[in-house]
Amino acid sequence: MHKVSDAVRSTHGQDGAIVLDVQQGQMFNLNLVGSRILELLEHGSTESEIVDVICREFHAARDLVEADVAEFLQTLTGYKLVEERRSGGTV
Repeated sequence: MHKVSDAVRSTHGQDGAIVLDVQQGQMFNLNLVGSRILELLEHGSTESEIVDVICREFHAARDLVEADVAEFLQTLTGYKLVEERRSGGTV
């Protein structure tokens, strides 16, 4: 399971999101799909739940969405915007 870092601040709009990492002083711009994924993460959704929502809301094929969400989560983790949590709740 993934959790948005406590150092992340974001604002979501109709065109996507602006994300600020206050610890690293970096700013990121997300498109509409990336923004929706981040919103779902902020609300505690699992990767599988995110895939379900993206498939439904954007009318996209599940296999493509699964691959894209996994890659996006890896990217967010690499930038330290998201932490990967183990089942016991520890990072």
